[in-house]
Amino acid sequence: MKQQEYFSVISKQLEKEINEESNNIEQAAQYCAASVIKDRLIHVFGCGHSQMFAMEVFYRAGGLVPVNALLIPHLSLFPKAKLSTLQERIEGLSGEYLDMENTSEDDTMIIVSISGRNAGVVDMALAAQKIGMKVIALTSLSFSNSVTSRHSSGKLLKDVADVVIDIKCDSGDACLSMDGMSAKFCGTSTVLGMSVMESIVARTIEICVENGTIPPVYVSSNLDEGDEINAEYIKKYRGLIDCL
Repeated sequence: MKQQEYFSVISKQLEKEINEESNNIEQAAQYCAASVIKDRLIHVFGCGHSQMFAMEVFYRAGGLVPVNALLIPHLSLFPKAKLSTLQERIEGLSGEYLDMENTSEDDTMIIVSISGRNAGVVDMALAAQKIGMKVIALTSLSFSNSVTSRHSSGKLLKDVADVVIDIKCDSGDACLSMDGMSAKFCGTSTVLGMSVMESIVARTIEICVENGTIPPVYVSSNLDEGDEINAEYIKKYRGLIDCL
């Protein structure tokens, strides 16, 4: 059955992800930990569905507090999904948006784009590097190597990142096929990418503790003590993180 086939595919891809990308995940975590130890931020950016990755590690139980989700409304699937597709191909928008955020050369930028080809993500990477940030890219090399850039520089996201973590999905993302269907179906990049994001967080926290820094972590607001603890974090970081 197709659900079992999907589970088999994603299990193999996840195992490959962790085995082959462990060094890059480690380097990404080292950069993120350096930002947290310096009391600075980890910015996370994506367009369209890739905004989910920023949401996953922002303002959530068990998540690092100094995470700034760059949820640009113009690149969201709401109110019209097609607009996000059009906007992510336009140069200048994401870099200008970053100029309005509280940034520092001590920050780290994580950018997620499975194709890595659109102007919005390349612009964001270039803008972050101009500030002095280390840029971590989550992108599919099999996908990215099969397409051309939509940025005037001719560069893809993988070409303008300090660390590239290859998301081990198939080119085009969808992994299943069957007789009677011309299109492949069911993507795997979300499962793979979310696992990578949480792995980076896990190792980042570990590195901080190993270096004598206890990083701030959100507590579930549905625990009795959650609201009080989180209120203090929000008070401290509201000036740094716009979404708070």
